[in-house]
Order: sequence, then structure tokens, then C-alpha cells
Amino acid sequence: MPAPAEPPIESPRSLDAALALIAGAPHRPIAGGTDVMVQVTGELGPVPERMVDLWPLDELRGIALESGALVLGALTTYTEVRRSAICREHLPALVEAAATIGAAQIQNRGTLGGNVANASPAGDTLPVLLAADAEIVVASVRGERTIPAAEFWTAYRETARAADEIVVRIRIPLAAGREMRFRKVGTRRAQAISKVVMALAWREHGRAAGWSDVRLALGSVAATPIRASQTEAALEGSRPTPETADRAVETLAAEIHPIDDVRSTADYRRTVAARVLHRLIRDAGGW
Repeated sequence: MPAPAEPPIESPRSLDAALALIAGAPHRPIAGGTDVMVQVTGELGPVPERMVDLWPLDELRGIALESGALVLGALTTYTEVRRSAICREHLPALVEAAATIGAAQIQNRGTLGGNVANASPAGDTLPVLLAADAEIVVASVRGERTIPAAEFWTAYRETARAADEIVVRIRIPLAAGREMRFRKVGTRRAQAISKVVMALAWREHGRAAGWSDVRLALGSVAATPIRASQTEAALEGSRPTPETADRAVETLAAEIHPIDDVRSTADYRRTVAARVLHRLIRDAGGW
């Protein structure tokens, strides 16, 4: 096995300095390093030519409620998500997702912005962000721009972020009445890369009313995290009954085209995704 590379790394002390640095030449951002350090070994894609350390930048930290949205700095760790009273109250599914990632060491260093920017289809928080209609805010020396999560992951491990941009925060609008369920399936109960990860969201206006604004997002079943729009349409206006669940899983099984890889087969993923959706609908309906 080749020895790990040692690309040069810069450690700017402010966001402005970091943006000026990468404006001059592309740098691979590193924060917690839980994915990048694997890449440096040459085991996960090409080795970065140069890197920029974002960990010292307090401008990228913090969890807050702002103008009807939950806003998380890109350097928010999974441990901080798990401990946040704001996250537990307003987006508990994100707390659940953060709890499934690695062990305590990974959760203490791994960041939400890193999960977003690395663009792994198995990123456990990404279906939650998709189902919550999150917005990814990126910055460069040209200023900031906001990219909807639905448009951010463009291909396998590729994003709409330009080479001179840094993910600075994630903004999640808090829609009134929104509920969400999350589930991850892996080889083990902990420290496992997902085979199927799913987030189901909806809005409910009274027990008699059907679901509205349904969002069904999945990871590990395609080259990018995806929304299952046909299944969403099958659930729109419905109540979480056994008949609804049966109809939805039939639609989902026909809609998705899972991948085969070293962790699982396409047939397994299709079957498990359908069963997970059935269970999430059952849980929502209390039956």
C-alpha cells in the first residue's frame, strides 16, 4: 500500500482569508477530516493537491433560529446537533441522523457542512436535508449564494458548489405542522455505512385532513441522494392507513432504480426501501 500523501495545508484565521486563498488556487477544504483523511491515503478518489483548514473559523459555527428557519453553521458537529435543544425541538430527525454516524470520535469531529460538501450518496444527514427543503449557503470572494438542497448534489460526489466556494451554513425553513420520520439500515446497528437511508416528511392540518407537502428522500440507492416524486404524489392528500402504506410501497418499488455495490445489491435495497417506508407510515398512523 502506498504511503499517505502529505499535501500542503493552509490554516487561515478568518473566513475572508480562506476565501481569498481559494480564489487564487483550488484548495480542498478540511474541517473534521473524517472523510478527507481517508482520501489522503489514496483509498477514496484522487489525493488533494493542496488543502485549507476550516476548523479554526468560528464564523462557520453556531445553531440558531433566524426568520422562521433553523440555521446551522457548516462546522456544526454531529455531537453538537445531538446536544442542541433547538435541533431536538424543531428537527428531531436530524438529531436521529447525527446519532447514526460513526462512533463518538467521528461525531465529535465530523461536521454537517462536510457531510453536505462530500456529496456521498450514503451521507446520513442528506435525506433529512432534502426532505426538509434545506438550503445550502456557499460563499466566495464574489459574495454568498443560496442553493436548494434539491439542486445541490448534481452527480456522484459532485455538487453545485464552485471550486472557489465554501459551504458556510445550512438553512432549514420550519414549515408549520411539518412532521418527519427517519430510518437508516446498515450492516450493524452502529458504525455502519448505510445501505438504505430514508426521511419522510409531511404537513398535517388536523387528524381528519390528509397529508400535504409530502417529501420522501432516500440515500444509498442512487448516485446522489434523491427525492421519490411519484411516491410523494401517491401519498399526497392521504391518511397514514394500511391501504396508503401498501399503495406507497408499490409505487416506490417501481420508481427507484437502486445501485449494486460492495455493501448491498439493488434487489436488497429496493425491498428494504419499501419495507422501511411501510414502517414509517405505520409509525405515523400509530398502527
